[in-house]
Amino acid sequence: MDRTVVARLLRALLVACGVAVVLVVVVDGIAAAGPLEVLLPFVVVALAAAGLGVVRPRIDRLVERLTHHREVTPYSSLAAVATRIRAGVLEQALPGLAQVLADGTGATRAVVWLAVGDRLVAAAEHPPPPTGAPQATVENLAVLLARPDTDHVVPVVDGTVLRAALAVTKPGAAVTPRDRELVRDVANGAALLLRGVALNAELAERVRRADDLAEELRASRQRLARAREVERRRLVIELGHVTGDRLAALRAHVGAAGAGLDRRPEDARGAQQALVRARVGLDELLERFRLIARGVHPAVLRDQGPAAALDEVAADLPRPVRLVGDLDGRLDWEIESGVYYVVAAAVNVLAGRPGAGEVVVGFDRTDGTVTVRVDDPVAVVSADELRQALADEAERLAALGGEMALTGGADGDPGPLELHVRLLDRLEPVVESRLGTEVAP
Repeated sequence: MDRTVVARLLRALLVACGVAVVLVVVVDGIAAAGPLEVLLPFVVVALAAAGLGVVRPRIDRLVERLTHHREVTPYSSLAAVATRIRAGVLEQALPGLAQVLADGTGATRAVVWLAVGDRLVAAAEHPPPPTGAPQATVENLAVLLARPDTDHVVPVVDGTVLRAALAVTKPGAAVTPRDRELVRDVANGAALLLRGVALNAELAERVRRADDLAEELRASRQRLARAREVERRRLVIELGHVTGDRLAALRAHVGAAGAGLDRRPEDARGAQQALVRARVGLDELLERFRLIARGVHPAVLRDQGPAAALDEVAADLPRPVRLVGDLDGRLDWEIESGVYYVVAAAVNVLAGRPGAGEVVVGFDRTDGTVTVRVDDPVAVVSADELRQALADEAERLAALGGEMALTGGADGDPGPLELHVRLLDRLEPVVESRLGTEVAP
């Protein structure tokens, strides 16, 4: 039986018992009343009214203790909520509001949901959830309405923006028109309170999100700094490797030419040959510098993106390379260069020598992630060898927040080898701008 009905029956029974006691006492006193007998009915009514006023709070407490139900009207509900609002912080009124809803409707559970961003968050429940239980959330109002543990929901709307929702659960009992009226009246009366609490929760969420964005921004800047440091070390090593021996040889040739002219100024043939060798060495050094410059900042990569730049690299390799897929538009320079360098280095290793079959490079971009897969069906290098060759590029990729995985190619035997490169499509965090959840008219 509904707890409300049981509580009302018990209350009526206790009142009837009290009136019966008064009547018994009065009947016993009729004989002694004498000429005042005509006044006894009025005395009975006065005594019953006074006694009921005195004992009613005790009867209500006894009924509440026995049935775990407290009779609540919309007006007493709003009065209780107003008392909590005057008592202190707005959020302190929510548990009392949930209790009022549960008591007034006879519900086994009442929840006050607040709109935070695009979600609804359970801000208060009655009975309270276990200590340490995770805070319940739902995606939107439609999901809340479809929950099996929710029998009635009243949204609190600020214009077209959903700010909160009051929900009650009455398993095995119907939600009566009186229950609907009570929840609606409480929602209307507490609308200002709920809007204020929802805005406070929204602000707290924004502050938390701003802190997260600031942390992500610091992390992205640190990744960029690491990537620059990796690239600086790579350039220093590359330039040292390229220029060291060649500049020493160039200096030796020029020195030989000068020494020959000092010994025999009339014989310039030896000096001329030394200068020819110096010019050849200088041309090789300039060409090597051009290759380094092209690798550091390819014009095609800047103008057309990593796919076009890799296509240019593949055109000079002895083994065919096929590019499939796309990245669905341009990306930040750091992301495009990170993808390009690691894939270009892998393609140079895998397709740098003649071989059977083609190397396939596939591009994909979904859910904010860039994925590149390099597939070599007959690789002549092992995964360990390729991983060692890509050590610098893997460090650069990690500095940008990406990762690289190699499978196959065991023991250097010809066989399938796959390289997977994964990287977020942006370095800067995404700032959300939505305030609240709009409700469709």
